[in-house]
Amino acid sequence: MPAPIPFTSASAMIRRRLLQSTRTRGGASSGPSRWTSPGHEETPKGLLFNRTPPPPGQSRKWEDWELPCYVTSFLTIVILGVGLNAKPDLTIETWAHEKALERLKMENSLAASTGATTTTTDNNNNNGDNGDNVEDVPHSES
Repeated sequence: MPAPIPFTSASAMIRRRLLQSTRTRGGASSGPSRWTSPGHEETPKGLLFNRTPPPPGQSRKWEDWELPCYVTSFLTIVILGVGLNAKPDLTIETWAHEKALERLKMENSLAASTGATTTTTDNNNNNGDNGDNVEDVPHSES
């Protein structure tokens, strides 16, 4: 196992390696670079995108790329707006809510059908029982 290097010498070694790599990758010592050249203007004009405004009474002429870009952007926004609002709701909460409503409807229809047959049979028998054993199931509209 090699001897541990003190922290100061390790940081100095890392600093030297980093400085060497920045010098060899086009630093100030290697001369002007096409990525870092100072440019040909001495002072900026202060205009948006360095464009001179058109003379008064004239409008700016559109470039070739502008119309297709604007039309495509507008259509993309419209298609996404309509498409995302019209997509089906496939969340688990919606599915569970629909299943719960189906089960409630089935339970209510079963309770109503068994309650109706029980009360009709009780009324036909007339054995003194007035139908107190039939459950009253409230019907909920959904």
